[in-house]
Amino acid sequence: MRHVIIGSGVAGIAAIESIRSVERGAEIIMLGDDPHGFYSRPGLAYYLTGELSDHALYPKTREDYKKLGFTYRKARVTKILRDETSLQLDDNSLLTYDRLLLATGAFATPLAVSGATLQGVVKLDHLSDARNILKLAKRGRTAVVVGGGITALELAEGLLARGMDVHYLLRGNRYWSNVLDEQESRIIEARLQVEGITLHFHSELQEIIGRSGKVNSIRLKNGKTLKCDLLAYAIGIQPRVELAREAGLQVDRGILVNEFMQTDDPNIFAAGDVAQVFDPISGRSILDSLWGAAREQGCAAGTNMAGRSTPYIKSIPFNVTRLAGLTTTIIGAVGHGRDEDLVGIARGDSETWRELPNAVIAQSGFDVNRVRILVGEKKLIGAVVMGDQTLSIPLQRIITQQVDISPMRDRLLAHDAKLSDVIVDFWTKLKS
Repeated sequence: MRHVIIGSGVAGIAAIESIRSVERGAEIIMLGDDPHGFYSRPGLAYYLTGELSDHALYPKTREDYKKLGFTYRKARVTKILRDETSLQLDDNSLLTYDRLLLATGAFATPLAVSGATLQGVVKLDHLSDARNILKLAKRGRTAVVVGGGITALELAEGLLARGMDVHYLLRGNRYWSNVLDEQESRIIEARLQVEGITLHFHSELQEIIGRSGKVNSIRLKNGKTLKCDLLAYAIGIQPRVELAREAGLQVDRGILVNEFMQTDDPNIFAAGDVAQVFDPISGRSILDSLWGAAREQGCAAGTNMAGRSTPYIKSIPFNVTRLAGLTTTIIGAVGHGRDEDLVGIARGDSETWRELPNAVIAQSGFDVNRVRILVGEKKLIGAVVMGDQTLSIPLQRIITQQVDISPMRDRLLAHDAKLSDVIVDFWTKLKS
């Protein structure tokens, strides 16, 4: 049995681990065109700030790969030939497969403005992008960041850490408005301003102006101009579905898969940012761009490719990130609507977070230590924990395990409720 995996990210590696745990003798080939192979995509934020070295981005050693017993080939697939169960590669050679996994990830949604191809317009898709940003930051003085979600903040803080004056453009009146509530947005904005980042609300990019092929300034739709040497953008991502679409597989916004991570071709699977999976919370197929979700999907795909029918049950999304230096945990459904600074989904994001059903909000803390909980009739629907993370693990378990919270619901919603005491008391009794 030959398993071929297109893509060298976390979903692909997880699939290899699962296949190998079931089929010790199977042939596994991974195809990738990222020159840096498998590294921590979430770690790029800390690489930009100088907190992580190149070496620290790589979670696996050569010995780890050797134990997995697979072949890595640096190649780009140009076509899937389903009738022949083979792949056409960029050198025109053919590679046959018995089972195929598409773990091709996603790419940054490009800017649709004049000047978007000038030198100094950057994104953060890969390690090579991060290295290019660091090189440009050494030469430049002023940077402008456009976009929303986690990646935009990573870019702004990374450029600030490298000594640049940073201007952050927000099309609306607050940051990440479809996930954070107003108080949470204001906490992040205030911290960014204290760090030295200049925020521009209700500011939309009209044009990037160049000189000698390089970024020189930008013009906003209100007519104002800003001088800058670099423009970084993070307005969303788009799943890499071209191969699947050209092969005639069912594609919506991502590659549609069933509960076994199979496409409509039983020999072809998909996982990670490129896969559109069924979400039991919303009752529809959604996209996730979370490291943990990609790993879970890759594990499920690999197990099923190896012949063990194991359905993938999408877990409640959970992410621990850092926003303006503040550790923030986001669990379950916490927001709604759309963010004016994003086109579709962003990296480190889950569409489930914005599928907010009827719920009552319980909250405490209006400074850097803040907890917001979405309370349903018998279970907690979602939570945001900022700063002090004492409650993040109990809340994660209560929400993901869909624990009946009837015994503490009235206490949670009491006018003078001390959420921390109520949750810790409930969690302690639950464990005993």
